[in-house]
Amino acid sequence: MAAPAALSEMDPAGLAVSLRGVTKVYDTGVAALGPLDLDVPRGEFVSLLGPSGCGKSTALRLIAGLAAPTSGTIGVSSRNRAARNSIGFVFQEPTLMPWTSVRENVRLPLKLAHASKAEANARVEAALTQVGLAEFAGAYPRELSGGMKMRVSLARALVTDPDILLMDEPFAALDEITRFRLNNDLLALWRDLRKTVIFVTHSVFESVYLSQRVIVMTSRPGKIRAEFRIDAPEPRDEEFRTSADYAGYCRMVSNALAPSYFGNTA
Repeated sequence: MAAPAALSEMDPAGLAVSLRGVTKVYDTGVAALGPLDLDVPRGEFVSLLGPSGCGKSTALRLIAGLAAPTSGTIGVSSRNRAARNSIGFVFQEPTLMPWTSVRENVRLPLKLAHASKAEANARVEAALTQVGLAEFAGAYPRELSGGMKMRVSLARALVTDPDILLMDEPFAALDEITRFRLNNDLLALWRDLRKTVIFVTHSVFESVYLSQRVIVMTSRPGKIRAEFRIDAPEPRDEEFRTSADYAGYCRMVSNALAPSYFGNTA
């Protein structure tokens, strides 16, 4: 399966990801996505929001090269001109190996890349520090809370220092308090590392709080229905979460999910 094409590092638009006319039709005949046109500039935090089955997760898998589009083109910016090395993926479930430690779970991508032991050790420790789990390096997944497991998954995605971070509803199964805390921590990481983040969520509130731009998708096959730029001051914190501006953005995005938006049910 071919990886997405590399965008030129001299690209004047400074894009991390570019999709043009992308569709996905499964062997069963189900049209899951598209046609979809989407540009994501480098360093942007963008959320994909829409009903279940609208192709949000499919779009991430296509960008990551885990599946091939039926038609259209996908370009991914890469410092090393190797798309697979420029992308970190955080799935909805942590998918940790239960028989080994946090440290070894995070080390796995480096093992697969045949990194030297010294380099791997340094990168693993740095990634665990970034997500606040350095003191749990020797713990096993069964000893961790749901939020801590997701932090391990995030560290594993960051350990290769990807340009782009794809996140597929990573906090959906967590309680609200843990979710709020991880939202804050993710924003702090994004501000510090300046990765490009494409974040899939079903939550209007989460998408508005995290994102610079929210993309609202139609029901299957998923297309872009509307997009909203969230012009909120940084850093975002609880003051923003309880502000009138936040409530206003949430109202606009929620309205875009209603069947009557644009006067149709697409």
